[in-house]
Amino acid sequence: MTSRHYLLAVVAVFATSLASAQTTLNDTFARDPKQPIDDAYTAKIHEYTTDPHFTSHLVDYLPASKTVPTPEKVLGNIAGAPDMLPYAEDVYKYMRMLEASSPRVKVTTIGHSEEGREMIAVAVADEALLKSYKENEARLAKLADPRTIGLDDAKAKPLIDASYPVYYITGTIHSPETGAPTALMELAYRLAVDDSPYIKYIRSHMVVLITPVVEVDGRDRMVDLYKWHKAHPGQMYPRLPYWGHYVAHDNNRDAMGMTLNLTRNVLNAYIDNHAQVLHDLHESVPFLYDNTVGDGPYNAWIDPLLADEWADLAWNNVAQMQSFSMPGVFTHGDFDTWSPGYLMFLAGLHNGISRLYETFGNGGADTEKRILDPEEYSRTWYRQNPPQPVVTWSQRDNNNYEESALLSTISYFSHNTHHFLENYYLKSKRSVLKPSIEGPSAYILPASPEELNRQLQLLSVLQLQHVEISQLSESVTVAVPVSKKSEKPSNKTEDKTEDKPEAVADTHNKTEEKTFPAGSYVIRLDQPYSRTADALLDKQYWAPDDPQKHPYDDTGWSFSQLFNVKTFRVVDPVILESKMSSVTDLSAAAGNVTGTGTIYAIANTGQTSLLALLYAAKSAHVEVTEKAFDAEGHTFPAGSLLISSVSDSNLSPILKKLSLNATKLGSAPSAATHAVTAPRVAFMHTWLGTQTEGWWRQAFDKTGVPFAYINTQTVSAEEDLRSKYDVIVFAPVGRASAQQIIDGVPINASTNPMPWQKTDLTPNMGLLDSTADTRPGLGYEGLAHLKDFVAKGGLLITCEDTAQFAAETGLAPGVSIASTNDVRVTGTVLSSVFVAKASPIAYGYGKTLPVMSANGMAFNVSNTYGSRGGRTLFDPYENRPTGRGSADESDTPQGRTNVAPDILPKQEPWQPRPLNEEQMRNNPQLIPTALRPEVILRFNDGKNLLLSGLLDKSSSIAERAIVIDAHLGTGNVLLFANNPVYRGETIGSYNLVFNAIMNFDHLTPTTK
Repeated sequence: MTSRHYLLAVVAVFATSLASAQTTLNDTFARDPKQPIDDAYTAKIHEYTTDPHFTSHLVDYLPASKTVPTPEKVLGNIAGAPDMLPYAEDVYKYMRMLEASSPRVKVTTIGHSEEGREMIAVAVADEALLKSYKENEARLAKLADPRTIGLDDAKAKPLIDASYPVYYITGTIHSPETGAPTALMELAYRLAVDDSPYIKYIRSHMVVLITPVVEVDGRDRMVDLYKWHKAHPGQMYPRLPYWGHYVAHDNNRDAMGMTLNLTRNVLNAYIDNHAQVLHDLHESVPFLYDNTVGDGPYNAWIDPLLADEWADLAWNNVAQMQSFSMPGVFTHGDFDTWSPGYLMFLAGLHNGISRLYETFGNGGADTEKRILDPEEYSRTWYRQNPPQPVVTWSQRDNNNYEESALLSTISYFSHNTHHFLENYYLKSKRSVLKPSIEGPSAYILPASPEELNRQLQLLSVLQLQHVEISQLSESVTVAVPVSKKSEKPSNKTEDKTEDKPEAVADTHNKTEEKTFPAGSYVIRLDQPYSRTADALLDKQYWAPDDPQKHPYDDTGWSFSQLFNVKTFRVVDPVILESKMSSVTDLSAAAGNVTGTGTIYAIANTGQTSLLALLYAAKSAHVEVTEKAFDAEGHTFPAGSLLISSVSDSNLSPILKKLSLNATKLGSAPSAATHAVTAPRVAFMHTWLGTQTEGWWRQAFDKTGVPFAYINTQTVSAEEDLRSKYDVIVFAPVGRASAQQIIDGVPINASTNPMPWQKTDLTPNMGLLDSTADTRPGLGYEGLAHLKDFVAKGGLLITCEDTAQFAAETGLAPGVSIASTNDVRVTGTVLSSVFVAKASPIAYGYGKTLPVMSANGMAFNVSNTYGSRGGRTLFDPYENRPTGRGSADESDTPQGRTNVAPDILPKQEPWQPRPLNEEQMRNNPQLIPTALRPEVILRFNDGKNLLLSGLLDKSSSIAERAIVIDAHLGTGNVLLFANNPVYRGETIGSYNLVFNAIMNFDHLTPTTK
């Protein structure tokens, strides 16, 4: 056992013994002998439970009620019954029947999905608690914001004594994980009806708040899919191509960017109810993985109390389940708790407790024989009673585990409410006191017209996180930490062996003074949700030698970097005494027009809404400047817009909505320009997966860039794409190979047509797109149609796996995928350097740009067709052949007069290998000069490459190309190795895409 695992084991033993000492009241459970049971319902519980060990005495019966209906009233069968999944509407119907029949249940609407479906929260507690809910909310609000009581512990104590906590449970954020809604329906019934002392104690000491379906759009589609499966026995059915309106599994990675309705609705419900716990239910792991404890590294910005609460609750939960003799329950696993992007982590960074279950699910309600992998059924120090290797598993088994674990943990919580409310208050208080404890004091975004558009987007995310924003009323000079490492581009290429970041001197206490002007935005960290702001705005560092070798998700996410916004982490407490005002409405900060004249000039400084302006003001005449110019006391960079033939009354509201400032000019500048109009954009998706491209669709929708939505089958059938579209966006599929994109799902004797269509049987399918058979892919005809589209002047935008597809299928001559060797990058923020600064794609940017890299992908470029010309097999600048002399001398052949070779041109890592006359003579593989790929952006050198997250062994990717404009015919293919539109987090790189679309017909090479 490693020392780290030994420590975890000791913690486990301690936590379990502590739990045992604290939960004597929970050790025995007895039904109320005066309360009858529902015999028929109970009989079905036993019938559908496949093994007596897969249940507990908490849920192996159902109490009867003469007035309160059971789930069977709506479902037609018991919760967890085979062959049946309820729609969200049915779940809600039942919850409202509970509310109508019991004073212990209250249902509220917490919001709606992107497609308009309702989301609800169901509160269950004693009638007296629900009647005094508003009063309790008021007390909890003071504990949540201790500034209201002057941070006075003496005032907090009576509030804690009088209050009862709120435990918030959420289900089915992941649509194929189908069991939670029925488990939560039955759980609500048990809490409202059961008169056993065990249950009565729970509901008399706390409120259990339940959102039974988080991803409501995806739930209804999943039910449709399951109904199709049951109506076509023996046939294969497609995986769920669409969950939510935009994203699938990654809806559980939105807790930072707050882009999805479900995320905002859950956080608002959590905050509005002042809950202490957010407990999210998932399925994938046999039989119940309480990954509340998980594995390291833990998030670096949480209050240490939270880690102790995780251990306390989770190890107790496991111990309780072991006492029920239910196998396969554990809490320590390989899930690191580093990233705060998970839905449950909304509580972790808002002074609550984040928890998550993974129970075993079958992806539907079929009862299935399941064969486990050895790592799933092996016995370990943390899983002494592992699952069986082979098991018959039912949805009822799943519900039994979920309900048993939930009841046992909320029982424990109900007996320790005072303790957890004290912690809730203490975490909130320590968040307010953060500047005087560990720091920092604040983050400052300096007043900057150039960055204002992106600043407002960053600040709006913080506001969605319930973080308070302030603005300086006057300039202030404060001490800020001395910069520890240069992030400037480096032109040094001679020292290729040094690929690690420079050693950082200990500058923890070294500061320098900096003056921030009035109008600068300040995020004070003497506020209740200071940890949220700190976690999002700070930098992250994942040590290459960290014991956790397989990060579960992104290791870096600094919003300061990804939004490309200058942000200063200020430790000087003087900033908190400066004059500033609270900002609640960000809309007034931009959209202003100054000057006089009939031409509106908008400086391109990387605003993400410039492209949307073309669609919002279609009647206007718009030109893009190709060089910088000065006018009215302002400098307008290349790529700035000149707008005419539009009235103030028409344009001003558009500018306000898009947060764009404009300056009126009396005459046009002398700089060269080209006219632009709103391009016709199409999104092409495969039927293999729509997750990652969904983030792109969402960004376009939110920004205001309209598009047609087509699939690879459409492209295969459409010969003349260019007549319909100017730009086709082929966003990432998600680890798909070029052959998979072409072939789709194999079509053979063992498969059948797999439709995705709206029918009477499946009314929720086909909303976004539809097909009679999801199996066919792009095909070679579709590939030919794409090549024809580009050759005729169209722009094809590709990213990650679709960029690899373009490189491997001849769509991007001269581009190949660089070998990354043993580089380690996992969702890392890396520094990049612009190569083709004059390209329209680079309009509005500086010299460098932080980018999100999933795995270190990079490109090679070549002046010849094919993939062999992109690298030098023997680089004379790196080494010399064996021979006479020292390492820095040349060899001298014997027996003849020495002839010195020509000095070869220097080849940088992002450049194509230079070709001499011999190599170009009679070479049909030579790409004409005008059609050679142009590198727009490359990685920085190894010493300056890492910005946030994990980077190890970077020499194979340092200075390699990551954004390339390739040429085919008269059109272009834009390839991204980084993902410029990712989870609503990479606002700073959005304009690489939008610039290309706006200038799609002016992307001629600008470098030689």
